[in-house]
Amino acid sequence: MIKDGAIKEDILGFLEDKNVPGDEIILNQLANDIMSNSITQGYLTISNALQWRLQYKRVIGLNNKVSGVYNYDWE
Repeated sequence: MIKDGAIKEDILGFLEDKNVPGDEIILNQLANDIMSNSITQGYLTISNALQWRLQYKRVIGLNNKVSGVYNYDWE
């Protein structure tokens, strides 16, 4: 979207359309981060409770075997 000339309001609309969880303040902060940082395409699963854990486990299970998908240890 950034490459196509999107502005902050476009990013906010996209986040809201995809039901990204967060209030207005959080979504604004996220949109600012998206606008100011170079983003690399990746996999992200956003869903509730057990569904989220199951989907996240699938991505972790790829264990760096898919080109462009990297598991990082966060401390």
